[in-house]
Amino acid sequence: MRFSASALLFDSDETLVSSLRSVQRVWSSWVESYGMTLEEAMARVEVHGRPAAEIAAALLPAGEVAEGLRRLADAEVADALAGGVVPVPGAAGLLASLPADRWAVVTSSSRRVAETRLNQVGIHPKFLVTSDDDLTHYKPHPEPFLLAAERLGVDPSRCVVVEDAPAGLAAGRAAGMATIALTTTHRPDELDADVTVADLTAVSARVDEAGELEIVVG
Repeated sequence: MRFSASALLFDSDETLVSSLRSVQRVWSSWVESYGMTLEEAMARVEVHGRPAAEIAAALLPAGEVAEGLRRLADAEVADALAGGVVPVPGAAGLLASLPADRWAVVTSSSRRVAETRLNQVGIHPKFLVTSDDDLTHYKPHPEPFLLAAERLGVDPSRCVVVEDAPAGLAAGRAAGMATIALTTTHRPDELDADVTVADLTAVSARVDEAGELEIVVG
């Protein structure tokens, strides 16, 4: 499949950065400190693709949320700095083919955690939208992707979203954008996208004669 677009918008975790094992380690320890197992916490609240603040608010008493978030972020940063994250296959090559002002990272993580993980795998986006930005809504709402398009100065309908999570894909579709799904965290039948691939080794891009991105998948 081929797309003609002005920009690519990437999720971070499990789209550019393989952080699942890090997340499992850190979050298991964190919820256990509050008397829960990770399985129990996941049964109470959807955790994938949601801001940590929303998850903490659903799991902890109101008076413990702020301190809980600080402890969680400290642990996530420490694990990443200790080598707990690696790039998703194909990420480095794809990003190297893109001009810096033609792509952005749009994540539900905090800026501190997102920048640490991205930096650890050698990814330095010029444009980064995180849960710390002035957003009213988060994925699956389209606002984060629309903000990224605005910062890039491109028409949302000329953007292609690359995501691994149903919430992120729903946000991309709601923003009027084409979607590419990675099966790094979900089965293909759980992902509603224009095209689905295993990882970024299946995606390539170049700037064509008209100055637009020609994106080839497969």
